[in-house]
Amino acid sequence: MKSGRGINTLPAQIDLPQMEAGILDFWSQNQIFEKSVANRNGAPRWSFYEGPPTANGKPGTHHIEARVFKDLFPRFQTMKGKQVIRKAGWDCHGLPVEIAVEKELGFTGKADIEKFGVAAFNEKCKESVQRHVDEFTDMTKRMGFWVDFDDAYWTMSPAYIESVWWSLQQIWKKGLLVQDHRVAPYCPRCGTGLSDHELAQGYETIKDPSVFVRFPATSGKLADLNASLLVWTTTPWTLVANTAVAVNPKVEYQVVEITTDDKSERLVVATDLAPVLGEDRKVIATFKGTELEHTKYSRPFDFVEINDAHYVVLADYVTVEDGTGLVHQSPAFGADDLEVCRKYNLPVVNPVNPDGHFQKEVPLVGGVFFKEADKALIKDLKSRGLMFKSLQFEHSYPHCWRCHTALMYYAQPSWYIKTTAIKKELLRENSNTDWHPETIKTGRFGDWLNNNIDWAVSRNRYWGTPLPIWRCENKHEVCVGSLSELGKLSGTQLSNLDPHRPFVDDVKFKCAECSATMERIPEVIDCWYDSGAMPFAQWGYPHKPGSEAEFKAAYPADFICEAIDQTRGWFYTLMTIGTLVFDKSSYKTVLCLGHILDKDGRKMSKHLGNVLEPMPLMNQHGADAVRWYMLAAGSPWSARRVGHDAITDVVRKTLLTYWNTISFFTLYANAADFKVTSLPTDLTLMDRWILSELNKLIQGVDNALENFDSQAAGTQLAAFIDDLSNWYVRRSRRRFWDGDPVALNTLYFCLKNLTLLLAPMVPFISEHVWQTLIKVAESDQIESVHLAKFPVSNKAVIDEKLSTSVALSRRLVELGRSARAESGVKIRQPLSRALVSAPGWEQISDEIKTHIAEELNILKLDGIHVAGSDLVDISVKANFRTLGTKFGADVQVIAKQIASVDPAAMVKALRISNTYKLKVNLAGKDKEIEIDIDDLVITETPRSGWSVASHSGESLALDLELTPELIRAGQIREVIRAIQEERKNIGLDVSDRITVNWNAPTELATAISSAITEISAEVLATNMVQINSESSSDNELSLWLKLIKN
Repeated sequence: MKSGRGINTLPAQIDLPQMEAGILDFWSQNQIFEKSVANRNGAPRWSFYEGPPTANGKPGTHHIEARVFKDLFPRFQTMKGKQVIRKAGWDCHGLPVEIAVEKELGFTGKADIEKFGVAAFNEKCKESVQRHVDEFTDMTKRMGFWVDFDDAYWTMSPAYIESVWWSLQQIWKKGLLVQDHRVAPYCPRCGTGLSDHELAQGYETIKDPSVFVRFPATSGKLADLNASLLVWTTTPWTLVANTAVAVNPKVEYQVVEITTDDKSERLVVATDLAPVLGEDRKVIATFKGTELEHTKYSRPFDFVEINDAHYVVLADYVTVEDGTGLVHQSPAFGADDLEVCRKYNLPVVNPVNPDGHFQKEVPLVGGVFFKEADKALIKDLKSRGLMFKSLQFEHSYPHCWRCHTALMYYAQPSWYIKTTAIKKELLRENSNTDWHPETIKTGRFGDWLNNNIDWAVSRNRYWGTPLPIWRCENKHEVCVGSLSELGKLSGTQLSNLDPHRPFVDDVKFKCAECSATMERIPEVIDCWYDSGAMPFAQWGYPHKPGSEAEFKAAYPADFICEAIDQTRGWFYTLMTIGTLVFDKSSYKTVLCLGHILDKDGRKMSKHLGNVLEPMPLMNQHGADAVRWYMLAAGSPWSARRVGHDAITDVVRKTLLTYWNTISFFTLYANAADFKVTSLPTDLTLMDRWILSELNKLIQGVDNALENFDSQAAGTQLAAFIDDLSNWYVRRSRRRFWDGDPVALNTLYFCLKNLTLLLAPMVPFISEHVWQTLIKVAESDQIESVHLAKFPVSNKAVIDEKLSTSVALSRRLVELGRSARAESGVKIRQPLSRALVSAPGWEQISDEIKTHIAEELNILKLDGIHVAGSDLVDISVKANFRTLGTKFGADVQVIAKQIASVDPAAMVKALRISNTYKLKVNLAGKDKEIEIDIDDLVITETPRSGWSVASHSGESLALDLELTPELIRAGQIREVIRAIQEERKNIGLDVSDRITVNWNAPTELATAISSAITEISAEVLATNMVQINSESSSDNELSLWLKLIKN
């Protein structure tokens, strides 16, 4: 330890934003971030993945939230001795980007893009995703998130795309990347399918028709009975393509006769759902579902030709939970429908164009958007007597997560990754993952994996990673893993080719199997695959030199972090791709964050005008203030309300208290010309206590951050700052006035370690303290707090008994202050005594009792039991919890006996001998049992003339009687306070000696004259002179003062 130059006094006030600007310059000029990585060369790696944002829009406050957590844990692990390489990334491709560009260009769909030209359109997309990179970078740097922008990965870069191609090739080689004709969610506006995890992000509440339609039977027993199948659907537009009606083979169905308006009819419904037909009904016949198979019926619309169809089919998925138990089948618009109809070799007819409009030649609804066709179709069904009942119902319906168009379930060829084939492996990886909160593992994410369906990975779009599959007319196909491989296949040099559309589409070559021409299939891939491939693609793995070593060192990530909605987005694609390609998930630990809301708990939106922009927010309060609020003010995975008042409040309570303690220390260290030395051995009780608390804190914060719990770390840090400022400093103030080196060394040691503990959470103010105090006091300290090592707890210093005693003393002081406030007696007015009732009171040392007495301005402090029954009313009740454990079923009898004994005598005996022999009759026999003080709930209430405050079984009572001596002592306290205030008002330093000229009314003057020595010592007066000719009415005391600096 090398002592530095003299410690400068730091101001009590601090402008956080202004201070932070200076720290940002310091970090930049001295390359502190770069050194924090380089200094750890050869150390164990701790890897973190940055989930890439798309920079085609401005950053918001929610971007700060995730970045705060992403910065905290790498900083902490760096201080713990690990090397943490933090590579920034940019997500570039996908539908969101295309839609934004379409909007800018005034386009309404794919036809406009084709007309404009794919190359030109993609160039616009490329420009769009770079537009706000500077704003994201500025925000990231301003908030102190250390991440390497100079070596950032871009998902649109050729090296990244080649890496993605390689991974798709691995999946294809395993037979898990296949083309299939399936019904999948489809956006007619964007003209492309969506994956299941995208579907989950776009549900909106809408009103839809709920219709019950008659399908007259035309063959078999049902036709003989003149019955109609009653079919329920919420998508009337799909009835145009009706192909079959499904029933459950195991369910019982009834032919039910009902009469409406004197007209009878017979309808077929599942027995369990017959009440849908009303109360007045008659069962004509009963059939099992299997008996109805192949029964023909008359379809509701004959607008399109569907041959060899329109009969009852069997399907196990049909339930009797709602509807009628008969489900209309339209295989072009339902995955279950398609599967069932395929078994019966029924045709798949689709009268709806890819843009979501019915084909023009379809009667009644030709050219109409599918969602708008319901009205006309329902009207037609009613007019022909086929509508049994029509209602409106509100439900959640999937919409495109980016353009908000209602989705269709639409049969089309698409490329799928068969994730269902690795379900066991995904569940295995999930069980090995450390989720925060833990409930996500088996809840939201676990459910998602258990209900996993194959990933629809292809998109019929333009701006994305092209699916690297080439095909010939004879359906031979090859999946290409790099531009080099593609060059060999085509016999051309392609190392400089832009691998995007349309350039890659121009590359053709001969099929190795049949010599026909191989052409690339037109689709691009889901942009979520791009971001999920970043663990290896960010390095250009495996093509780029050195990428294999980089990837191996950083895979899987020790930590990732995003908002909770990424459970079905990035978290899913990372785990899935990692498991598909490497048989191992991409991450070990994941932290799911709650959403950001405004101060009233509403979602932030421009429409509501409640958006808080990140840069103004940080420039008003300081980045550290916003960081501390995000990290410590609530559970990371709970939604958090962000508002100016909330941020200001946590800053005032914690960060400014920390700074005020720093300022206080420098003031007295400067006055005493203090030099740092090793911690002395002649420590006071308060020194030993605060050092014990510090080492408990180091242990607690270390454990919390190792377990990714920033709230627990923040709570412990805030409590310690309060202990340090409002108890240790407060109780040791006279020692600081006297320049006591033991007190100053102890406080310095605490502040230095506290600064190191705070550094990962609030990097600016901790760096400021390091530079303006620690580096000044100890010139041999490391260049930056962020290059220092995290403190290590010295368990030998921890004294739990002392900790418990001081904690109790602080609670009792709070009770005493509450009792004074209740009585209206000021704290400066001494009182003769206080009585205490609290578990653990007897174990508190006399010194700590003295602290309580001094804080409460009490002359004498005792346990409440010494007062006897003349001052307190004592009542007792049985503690059923402890007595029940000891005596079981006899507890009620024992409780009754306890209630009959003199409570004062019993409590007094217990406090003397710790046990009390209670005579009790159990099962007809007199017995003597032993009880202890924990077996009773004791209430001791002082009588009149006392003020009492109680909380959680602890009580403190103040004797309010004021003698002339106590009144005089109170007056002297008031005079000392008035002189100290005047010292401040005229700007005197804490060590300045003064002459006090004074005058006061006769009674007060007498009190002052009798205590000149006491007052002089407190206010650093060398002389006190009464000026009888002066007077004042400006204050309560009518005390006139004039202070002169010596």
